[in-house]
Amino acid sequence: MAIDRDGIKSGYFQRMAEESLREGSIVPLSEDERRASRAETVSRRPAGAGLWIFGYGSLMWNPAFHYVEKRFARLYGYHRSFCLKTPIGRGTKDYPGLVLGLDRGGSVHGVAFRIDEATAEEELDIIWAREMLAGSYEPRWVSLLDEERGGRFWAMAFVMRRDCERYAGHMDPEEMAETIARAEGKLGPCREYLENTVGALDALGIGDGPMHALLRRVREIAGPTTAAAEKETSR
Repeated sequence: MAIDRDGIKSGYFQRMAEESLREGSIVPLSEDERRASRAETVSRRPAGAGLWIFGYGSLMWNPAFHYVEKRFARLYGYHRSFCLKTPIGRGTKDYPGLVLGLDRGGSVHGVAFRIDEATAEEELDIIWAREMLAGSYEPRWVSLLDEERGGRFWAMAFVMRRDCERYAGHMDPEEMAETIARAEGKLGPCREYLENTVGALDALGIGDGPMHALLRRVREIAGPTTAAAEKETSR
């Protein structure tokens, strides 16, 4: 099943997390905990800030929430990294996959999406149900550089918690590539998540050497996807 608006609103991902809880894999946040986190984050909104969400991974190519404006932006102090192990979605309890997080250091280009204030409650509820499933990230207000207009603006970003027991920022590139090449869960192969992310980066004209190098190594280990192989043979 793909991550989409209907799937999130139906509670599919919460049920998937609850199943993982019974397996002893993760401890999902309760609905009350997610609502409290959302309310606390919104209460810290800087004066004059709009409701912007910074996307650096799957949100770039599949936001699943409604927005009224988007901007290309850069965040300093963090980089895009496959630093979170996942026993659900893109992996299993016995063979966890990896998903992206914002880890400390460097800078990262991404896409910021502005939510309409009139529909904020519903849209933020969808975002929290997706990004704060198990509390692995910390929602923060961050200052983004507008890549097109110049200047800065505030946005919410979901930053990796290094104290999370599933933090995997210590992995070397080879172990990371091996994990992504082999892992698969209910949302599909882990490598598909990487393929889609790199595809979105290319479509948006965003350079990210480490992500492209990681994908090349994953393809060396597992071979190209059918779509990638057809593209190569058609050249």
